[in-house]
Amino acid sequence: MGFYVLDVPVGHPLFGKAIPCECQREEWQRRSLRQLQRISHFEHLQNKTFDTFSLREEELPPAQVETLRRALEAARRFADAPEGWLLLIGGLGTGKTHLAAAIANERIARGKPALFIVVPDLLDHLRATFHPQSDTTYDERFEEIRKAPLLILDDLGAESATSWAQEKLYQLINYRYNAKLPTVFTTNARLDQLESRIRSRLLDHTLTTVCHLDAPDYRIRQQLIKDLTEGPELNILPYLGDMTFATWDDRADKLPRTQAENLERALALALAYAEHPRNWLVFTGPYGSGKTHLAAAIANERARRGDHVLFVVVPDLLDYLRGAFNPESTVPYDRRFEEVKRAPLLILDDLGTESATPWAREKLYQLLNFRYNAHLPTVITTAKPIDQIDERIRTRILDPRRSVVFALTVPPYMQDPDRPPRRARKTKGRKG
Repeated sequence: MGFYVLDVPVGHPLFGKAIPCECQREEWQRRSLRQLQRISHFEHLQNKTFDTFSLREEELPPAQVETLRRALEAARRFADAPEGWLLLIGGLGTGKTHLAAAIANERIARGKPALFIVVPDLLDHLRATFHPQSDTTYDERFEEIRKAPLLILDDLGAESATSWAQEKLYQLINYRYNAKLPTVFTTNARLDQLESRIRSRLLDHTLTTVCHLDAPDYRIRQQLIKDLTEGPELNILPYLGDMTFATWDDRADKLPRTQAENLERALALALAYAEHPRNWLVFTGPYGSGKTHLAAAIANERARRGDHVLFVVVPDLLDYLRGAFNPESTVPYDRRFEEVKRAPLLILDDLGTESATPWAREKLYQLLNFRYNAHLPTVITTAKPIDQIDERIRTRILDPRRSVVFALTVPPYMQDPDRPPRRARKTKGRKG
């Protein structure tokens, strides 16, 4: 029951063979896919859904968010109707695997088969079939994979580039190419690094939809946030909670009109930046003129809105980095530098007061050059004249496309004669 025999002449390849009926074939296919899913170790990706995919709109520039949005929309369309191929390209931690797994989870939730497997693991499982104790043959395993109704190959290009591996991958991909079987690929390799025969099939625009995910590593960011929030030795923002826009003293009744207007413009710039942190904002001026208060007010406002902010004094930052070379340090230098370099919003207070050693100058340049190129929001305060700052840093600070520089031309607060106690300034839409 469930089988039939074809009426074919003696000598035919199917003569006398029991052929499963369609219902039996489907059950065998489901059983085979369940076995394959066990070797794919997909269970740890069951929480990767379209609903849990983040566009990271609070931390990324709009252009990068848009690449994630386009990839998400393409993955949703593919999950609704798996046809052709979908190729997700991007660096480590950009969300490629999340979207690929979300497609698999969506299909499985609809009762449809999907096989998700990491390419190096796939090749390991094929090699394992040659072991004398293997419960399946190479041909059986290869056939199951290449004919899977929906195959998702994660991390293409991460496999060992042996001749055998390249040949097996080509045979698998070429079969699915000719049969036009729905397939999803993810890769962080450059396409010109892939085997030429595979690359030519991946780039067939009549079959493949290509999505580039342009974003920094999400996993590094999550670890950095953990480090920044749990490592108060560097971030001094918790100690600056009283420096807010509400406690800002405009000194309007103590300063000449031009100086009072200068402070008003500085406050307006800080308020606007706190509303939409983009690129760099640099405050210059004498000690005690209010630079640190405005920078801390920006930081506190963004922190109040749930952003992760790192506020550091530059000499302390360099001490923190040097501390990584201590034999007793539990955090390596590279990790510490990454914390600061990739902080979603960085406030560098007192630039120019650090010891001007070649090492210090180099580290500050590396830090600021990275944030300059990455368009990462950064607020800098300095009492040092801009023309005395390291030339490489100065050229970035003075680039009007990336940075707004504002000089506070007021005397220090402590020089105000008969200065009254600080009063709260009312700001529209803000609580004191």
